[in-house]
Amino acid sequence: MSSTGLLVVVFGYFAVLLAIAWYTSRGAGEHAFYSGERKSIWWVVAFGMVGTSLSGVTFVSVPGSVARDHWHYLQMIFGFVIGYWIIAGVLLPLYYRLELTSIYGYLRSRFGLTSYRTGSAIFIISRLLGATVRIYVVLYVIHSYLLQSMGVPFWLTSSAVLLMIFLYTLQGGVKTIVWTDTLQTLFMLAALVGTIVYIITDPLMSKWPGELADSGMTEIFNWKIKDRLNFFKQLISGIFVTIVMTGLDQEMMQKNLSVRTLADAQKNMRVFSVVMLLTNLLFLFLGALLYLKVAQMGISLPAKSDDLFPTLALQHFPPLLGLLFIVGLISALFPSADGALTALTASTCIDLIGIRERGWTDAQQRRVRQTVHALIACLFLVLVMWFYIRQDDSIITLLYGLAAITYGPLLGLFSFGLFSHRKPREALVPLVCIAAAVASFLLRRYSRDLFWDYEIGFETLPINGLITYIGLWLISRPPAEQP
Repeated sequence: MSSTGLLVVVFGYFAVLLAIAWYTSRGAGEHAFYSGERKSIWWVVAFGMVGTSLSGVTFVSVPGSVARDHWHYLQMIFGFVIGYWIIAGVLLPLYYRLELTSIYGYLRSRFGLTSYRTGSAIFIISRLLGATVRIYVVLYVIHSYLLQSMGVPFWLTSSAVLLMIFLYTLQGGVKTIVWTDTLQTLFMLAALVGTIVYIITDPLMSKWPGELADSGMTEIFNWKIKDRLNFFKQLISGIFVTIVMTGLDQEMMQKNLSVRTLADAQKNMRVFSVVMLLTNLLFLFLGALLYLKVAQMGISLPAKSDDLFPTLALQHFPPLLGLLFIVGLISALFPSADGALTALTASTCIDLIGIRERGWTDAQQRRVRQTVHALIACLFLVLVMWFYIRQDDSIITLLYGLAAITYGPLLGLFSFGLFSHRKPREALVPLVCIAAAVASFLLRRYSRDLFWDYEIGFETLPINGLITYIGLWLISRPPAEQP
């Protein structure tokens, strides 16, 4: 596809998103930005959340990882499904009972203001890093394969796309992204299914079932206890990753909390878990097919596994499929960015600034919220440029590695609130969270030296949460001694 054609597609897509934003924000008050007025349709939210959860990381990294890791990623997906059902049964009833707009309001009611703001600050740092990793993946592909040849610098590509996202999320908030994410999920899945259909119907690929079976790439279970991809490590990590990156994440939960009733929100989460499992299975299937296609065509594999899908789609597949890939890729980018931008704005304004407690008019609140919105968009740009300079080869590993370090204290805080009656000394809570994150990072980095060649992988997250929990217990008092 030509670079000019890409620009037409991108701006046309952006125009559609702006139209949706205009339509959904008509007559909406300032509160609608944060809660969608609790009028979202549960099945629309469930479908749209697929795009938010998958992102560009899944779109390019999961297929590319199949040759190295086979289908072992599915072990973590099984954990994801269990985690979603735990969220539906434990966390959603809590959030609806407390009528929360920001889920970190639970920490305020349970512990106090310092814990509340600590939890919100942890989320802001975590989501800033996680969202920009996802954004970077897609921007890198678009720039490298289509715009770099035109002499467009990466910073300009990034600035233009983030400006688009800023503009269509500025007014509508949650009410807008529920619908834009649904549209974008539809396009992403169309690209996925379209590519699979193209490969398996290619006469030159008629022997793909036997070749796939013989390739060894469809191996799902890994029972090597010391391996980072061991089944039990992946399953447990998947459960905890889902609980913290969905159930304790303002971006994901604000969409659930925009649904009118708890029962509908629970249906949303359970249906979503099944759709996520099937969609990730399709991405792994696509990855195996792409490697078989490379062998059939007799071409060299790209140096980076993340470049496999983009290289084939844009350089070796028919132009129509390349167009579908670009639309799908953009559709993977926008849900990763728009929901994060909206959630970060909401958490900063409600939790840190206390925008609703200051007696400001709607107009004053709107000015503050829009200023915060713009500043966070600028932070996205700075972090995307940092990832571009860093050029990490394994983005999906980086993403979950960051999550394990940054989300772990949130897991510990909420667990301590739910499973203990003690109350920590508020002034020490931030120190415990920082110490737990640092200790977890060091354990992961030096695990092979410390534990007889045992490598700590994604299970860093529950370890981090446990360290936080123990730290909170040590600085807490039993109910009888609380003032």
